This record gives sequence, structure tokens and C-alpha cells, in this order.
Amino acid sequence: MNVQSQESHKGKSHSKIAALLSVLFMGLGQLYNKQYWKGISWSLFELIILIFFIKPIMSGLHGLITLGETPQVRQRGRIVDPGDHSILLMAEGLMLLIVLIAIVGLYYLSVRDAYLVGKMREQGQRIMNFKESVRNIWDNGYAYILITPTAICMILLTVFPLVFTALIAFTNFSSPNYLPPRALVDWVGIEQFVRLFTMESWRGTFLGVFSWTVIWAISSTLIVVFAGLFVAVVLSQKVVKYTKFWRNIYIIPWAVPGFVSILIFRNMYNGQFGVINDMLRSVGLNPIPWLSDPTWAKVAVLMTNLWLGFPFWMALFTAVLTTISKELYEAAEVDGATIVQQFRNITFPIVMVAAVPLMVFTFAFNFNQLTFIYLMTEGGPMNANYNYAGHTDILLSWIFKMTLDNGQYAIASAVALVVFLIIAGFAYFNLRNTKSMKGEA
Repeated sequence: MNVQSQESHKGKSHSKIAALLSVLFMGLGQLYNKQYWKGISWSLFELIILIFFIKPIMSGLHGLITLGETPQVRQRGRIVDPGDHSILLMAEGLMLLIVLIAIVGLYYLSVRDAYLVGKMREQGQRIMNFKESVRNIWDNGYAYILITPTAICMILLTVFPLVFTALIAFTNFSSPNYLPPRALVDWVGIEQFVRLFTMESWRGTFLGVFSWTVIWAISSTLIVVFAGLFVAVVLSQKVVKYTKFWRNIYIIPWAVPGFVSILIFRNMYNGQFGVINDMLRSVGLNPIPWLSDPTWAKVAVLMTNLWLGFPFWMALFTAVLTTISKELYEAAEVDGATIVQQFRNITFPIVMVAAVPLMVFTFAFNFNQLTFIYLMTEGGPMNANYNYAGHTDILLSWIFKMTLDNGQYAIASAVALVVFLIIAGFAYFNLRNTKSMKGEA
């Protein structure tokens, strides 16, 4: 009798029928598989979507595609018709698009569930009831249940802003002609990227700011790293007395809040009443235009960053140096190696193993070091050949100026997208070359 039942089950394509019914309407496949409570739950879910959400979703997608169709109407200085706000429509449409993607994902799960249960029926296996299904979901999907709130927060706080910024790069959202709600914003495709890389003024600004950003990120990273290494090695020598005192003195710049140190240094570099120029005058030297000359301004920011950054690396290298076996140095001394040779062949290779991954992250951090540049020089001195940028502006401070000071949101978003791709590339490279990502100990 059981053999005949199994053959009759195998003779029917329950999986395909159940999947097709679930495609037509959520829950029908479960009802076909005689999972009535599960089928009713899926059907109620789709009914709620159709009654309460389908209209807002369609309206939001329409707004995302058109970015508004009704411009603002003014008569005698008064707003008669507020019109459509293109950016709000974009944000709302993007959010509802994410909701739609989530609904489609659940729709797929309902079809897949009906198909798998149908397969079990074809094989003559026992079908779980509703209570057993809930228990099975809780047991096998517990990790997914725990991670779901975090995933939702990541989508809202990370994915949504990134996609929203990227979308603005493909519009003409800018001052003074395309600022909602007074005017509508339109999709323009890759026009902003074409302007950025083909128009002489924008291309010159981008290449100039980008080149200084790379120079700043590399120089500021290497200078603080090797300064920290130099101080750590010197203080580790036996001939140096009171090493604890010197280490505490050198760690002070790291203990003081960074923005306070930056503002103090900015006043010290002042060309008229700064302490540094007063000291130069007192010994008969000419004052230096620290913040008004392009070259000296760049030197000033690198020197200030050295003051703020090297204590961390000194502490790091000090800790690494304590892990190096003294027997290596004793053996090197027996072989007649000089201090320089010991450093080159023993100390440097060992400390660099710990330093290189952190150097990559420091480079990425300095690449986007908006706070330091803005507080120190505000991107100045001005460059007449640049659009909305100065000689010490990096890409992020240039974006900051274009958005908050000049309303050039679209092309600023295009630059931001380029910066994101660059930093993402560095992060990917660093992770690919990290032992933990390769499964190595």
C-alpha cells in the first residue's frame, strides 16, 4: 500500500503545481500542499501589500523615474502651487524601491517554500504542520533572525545614503537653476562625469586636487610612520637614559584633542602675529608666508600632521620592538654587524610586518582627512585656476565646499562617487592581502 502511495505521489508534479500557484498568488501553493495556516499567512501578507502598499510603491517609483512633473508656481512673490520637490521624490522613491526589493525577496521565498514542500510530497515524505514549520524556522534560521535587525540598519544607514549620493551624480541638481522646490531636477545620465573629465576647468581642478590628495595621503602617512619608528628605535637603545620620561613627553601630542592642536598651530603659523614668524624676526630672519604661499601651506599641514600622528606609531613600534628576541641582536654583534645593519636586516623587516596593514588604513584615512585640512587652512590659499578649490584642498574638502558653500550638488556627488571607488579599491586590496582573510594563522 505504501509503495502504491509513493508511486502515486511520484506520478504528480506537486512541486511545479505548487510553485506556479504561489507565483499567481502568495499562499496558494501552500494551500495546495495542505499547509493551510502557512498558506493563509502568506495570502494575508500579499493582501496587506496590495491594499496598503501597492499604491504608495507605484507612486514612489513614478516619482523616482520622473523626479517630479509639476514645477513651483509663484505670483507676485507668493507661492501659489508648491509643486514637486525632486530630491524628496528621489529619496522617497529610493526607499520604496528598497521596500519593493524586500517584498520581491519574500515573494521568492514563498514560491521556493511551496516548491520544496511539493518535492517532499512527490517523494512521499511527511509534511510538517504549521507549528513544526515555525519551530523549524526558529531552529535553522536563528542566525538569520538575529542578524536581520542589523541588516536593516545597515541598509538604512549605509546602503541608502551611498545609493542616494550616487543617484544625485546622474542629475543636474545644482545652484542656481536647478534647486528644488523652486525648480525641478532632471536625470542627465553621465553628463556630470563627462564635465568632470573633459571640460578644461573641471578637469584641471579635479586632476590638481586629486594629485595633491594622493601626495598628501602618501606623505602624511610615510612621514609619521618613519618618524615614529625613528623615535622608538632611538629610545630603545641602551645608551638613552630616562626612556619612560621621554616616551611620556612624546605621547603628549596624542593625548591633547586634535582639533585644539590644529587651531593652536594655525595661530602659530599666522603670517602677521604668529609665534613662529615672531621667533624668526627675533633672530634676524625674514618671516615665512606659511598659510598664504601654496608651497609653505603644504609644508605647514604636513609638519602639523607629523606632530599629531607620530606618537601613535612610536607607541606601536615600541611595543613591537619589545617582542624581538635580544638573541638576534647578540648574534648579529658577534658576526660584526653594525647598528645600521642590525636595523636594516632585523628590526625593519619585523616591525614592517605589523605596520604595513595599518599603513594602508592610515593612507585611506588621510585620503579623506576633511577635518584636519578644513581646520588648518580651509583649503587655502585660493587658486584662481580651480573651481571652488584652493591649493591645499583635498577631494573631500573640495566636495564640502561645492555642496555647502556653492550648491554644486550633482558634480560634487560625481566626485564623491569617484572617491568612494578609489577608497573601496584600497580597502579591497588591503583585505585581499591580509592573512586573516586568506585563512592563514
